[in-house]
Amino acid sequence: MKMSPGKLWRSRRLADKDGFWKMVAIDQRTPLFVPIAEKRGTKEPPREDVVEVKRLITKHLSPKASALLIDPLYGYANCINELPTETGLIISYEHSITENTSKGRKSHPIPHWSVAKTRAVGGDACKVLAWYRPDADPEIIAHQQAFVQKAGEECAANDMVMLLELLIYPLPGEDPKALEAKREELVLASLEPFCDPKYKIDIYKVEPPGLVHNVPDPDSKDAASLQGAYDRMGKMLPRPWVMLSAGASAADFERSMNFAYRAGASGYLAGRAVWQDAFAHFPDYEAMEKGLAESSLVILDRLNDLTERKGTPWYRHSAFGGKVPEPDVQDAFPKGYAA
Repeated sequence: MKMSPGKLWRSRRLADKDGFWKMVAIDQRTPLFVPIAEKRGTKEPPREDVVEVKRLITKHLSPKASALLIDPLYGYANCINELPTETGLIISYEHSITENTSKGRKSHPIPHWSVAKTRAVGGDACKVLAWYRPDADPEIIAHQQAFVQKAGEECAANDMVMLLELLIYPLPGEDPKALEAKREELVLASLEPFCDPKYKIDIYKVEPPGLVHNVPDPDSKDAASLQGAYDRMGKMLPRPWVMLSAGASAADFERSMNFAYRAGASGYLAGRAVWQDAFAHFPDYEAMEKGLAESSLVILDRLNDLTERKGTPWYRHSAFGGKVPEPDVQDAFPKGYAA
């Protein structure tokens, strides 16, 4: 199989030399805004605190990551000089503020942002988060699918890697705890429509199709059912995929990654599982830095070691026939170039 030159180059830049995606996320907005505001005793989080937290996480963790995911509002301008030049760059596309209706959530792009701007500032991938429920009102489903499709088409037009993140959520009036009982069903059913090539997705960032917390030992007798869910997910995805940490603890996420790698995952794109314990020291920046330099790096080292031992290089996904694709230069270069 061939890939467009830009998507091929950027897919490689996101990975390490062996084709594993070891990616750290610091594009979070609301998960940072709320605790920062609470600890500062303010209605809104001070911008300088949000910026400094992102900068410190980038400084300490990006050298051990194959790529970093940041946002264009608080992260890029303040973190880019902390990012090693050999580390891939992913920039978020979706606005953190969703349109919450009586029928479900609608996602929108960050105002005044675009895939073209992501490319212009040097991004390798555009991360598109869509909140999705397969059992939501048809109007909501149609909106979310159109949101993803438009982003995919923009990525194709700009030869950018399209990285889709899907997250299930409680519908209005639904008890959030009720989601866990049907997590497998909802996660797999959510992914199904987005396996259509019309969405032009290059990488899937998926949440666990089962337990997020209190994950069983992958080698225990309780693991078979959960492994089955991961296996079904891996078989249905038409392109390489990585796991998100979904707010899990480091230990739970590491156990989840064992299940994911057995099912063919090519890496992780995780945030809080890696740096949450260090961030808990905020606003004591000295203690936070110490935590990032010590405990967070230990977590990252463990994930990277696990990835190298058990992961599947992205180009070994069945979509590519087990080898790095060739660049498709037919339409990208002057006639006769390939010859």
